[in-house]
Amino acid sequence: MESVFITLVFVLAGLVKGVTGMGLPTVAIALLSLRMAPLEAAALLIVPSSVTNVWQLAAGPALYPLWQRFRWTMLAICAGVAGAAWLGAAAWSGMVLGLALAGYGLLGLTGWRLQVARRHQRWAGPLCGAATGLMAGVTGVFVMPVAPYLQALDLDKDDLVQALGMAFTVGTLALAGMLSLRGAWHVAAAGASLLALIPSLAGMWLGQWLRGRMPPALFRRCFFLALLALGVHQLARVL
Repeated sequence: MESVFITLVFVLAGLVKGVTGMGLPTVAIALLSLRMAPLEAAALLIVPSSVTNVWQLAAGPALYPLWQRFRWTMLAICAGVAGAAWLGAAAWSGMVLGLALAGYGLLGLTGWRLQVARRHQRWAGPLCGAATGLMAGVTGVFVMPVAPYLQALDLDKDDLVQALGMAFTVGTLALAGMLSLRGAWHVAAAGASLLALIPSLAGMWLGQWLRGRMPPALFRRCFFLALLALGVHQLARVL
């Protein structure tokens, strides 16, 4: 039954990724954490998240210019993950995960967007990156706050998708390094993560098929409602 549950989680997470272009690790961690610790769930995500994010990163038109613009943000993500490893905050990871999921769900439902002036991006980017890395190192979720931050900038659609892919790729690789150092990323975990790639890709294919057959706004609303509900449930479990 455990393997069936994990397979269904990755199919659903891949479906969300296929429809919206993001959300695979967020949905997978949120659901898997109902049965296991967040960082144990994160170990299963390394291969599916890496493959899908590298594809998203490579598909865009302006990789090097985006790296030049956001390199300090990306390096700060790595520093944040390292900081989380040093803190060893596993005891309160469930609460942080619940707050992150509920906050992201509320942010998506309200449609509120940050506005960050260009003159503030020099310091706001690294600060956001460090916070994202810290969040990833504690919960395995690396969408907050980097996704809302990048959405607040003057990026066109293709650049935004590629910049998100870059941030998620860097976060995944940094998290893999941290888990390896802590002994949570080993041969058995790597094999299970590789197997999880199959349902993830199947879900992505299904999501891409659904994208043209249902209103994306409706799907996103359901997605954020589900994250809010999972976040509240996670908080109820740990409080």
